[in-house]
Amino acid sequence: MNAQVSTDKLLEDLRMVVEDAEALLMATAGQAGERIQEARDRAEASVRQARERIGALEQDLAGQARAAAREADLYVRENPWQAIGVAAGVAFIIGFLAARK
Repeated sequence: MNAQVSTDKLLEDLRMVVEDAEALLMATAGQAGERIQEARDRAEASVRQARERIGALEQDLAGQARAAAREADLYVRENPWQAIGVAAGVAFIIGFLAARK
């Protein structure tokens, strides 16, 4: 669960960097000069690659989440009483902690 939160945070941070880079590229669109144009071209290529990687990572994560959900569903179907016991235990702990506050 913690790894998923970290991955989601990383993806969000990457999206923000890409958006900031795109904003910077738009803000410098009127600037002239060979060096500026070369820098803009490199930045545009980097932004494009970052967007592609983010999309691929999101697809991979979605596939992993679907696979985990399928495995959890299969486990519950094969072990219904164990799943009920675990759910009851978790509910008891949450209830106990909520009642203490």
